[in-house]
Amino acid sequence: MTTRILLVEDHQMTLMGLKMLLEREEDITVVGEADNGLTAVSLAESLNPDMILMDIGLPQMDGIEATQRIKKQHPAIRIIMLTSKDSEQDVFAALAAGADAYCMKGISPKNLSTAIEAVNEGIAWLDPAVARTVLSRFQQPVSASRSALGAHPENASGDKPAARREDCPLTDREMEVLKLIVDGLSNPEIAEELVITKATAKAHVHSILQKLCVDDRTQAAVLAMRQGFV
Repeated sequence: MTTRILLVEDHQMTLMGLKMLLEREEDITVVGEADNGLTAVSLAESLNPDMILMDIGLPQMDGIEATQRIKKQHPAIRIIMLTSKDSEQDVFAALAAGADAYCMKGISPKNLSTAIEAVNEGIAWLDPAVARTVLSRFQQPVSASRSALGAHPENASGDKPAARREDCPLTDREMEVLKLIVDGLSNPEIAEELVITKATAKAHVHSILQKLCVDDRTQAAVLAMRQGFV
């Protein structure tokens, strides 16, 4: 299935680079371009793209307001905020406006592809450069409990602490994936076990690492067991 993308960027060189990068992908078609927020809102209406790559610092109307207007009229359109700004204020404003992903302009082609795949699957995606800062604001218990993945106090009986599901930021599906990570399954094996695509499994694993504020699958598994999530 081809993803139809609208590019919104006021710097011509950046726009050209993004277009060239995306057009290399067989399952992506760039259906339009805009260099300001007002045009972006208009083209979203006329072209009805599947996804929009939206810059924040746009003339006439910034990307955050444009995103808010587009999402109000067309909630099904996925929007990836692509920007050079990594301030908390901009990130939270973008997410509050309805952005489905937040990526830095220096993102690698591989990570951009992963972000697009994740957003296509309905999974929110945050650039690793800002994920820790953002998620730590929402998931204080998890971030604090990581503490270099140190030992967790045991209860009086010496057993593991009881699972505290309310402290876990993961969705039910992500919890299923996390349990399989703990069991040592690879992404393809997780995909087979849960009857999902490999891309979806990869996107879920990425989301889990971000939400738990860990760097790799091993740390995620250790933290899950320490915290009693599995």
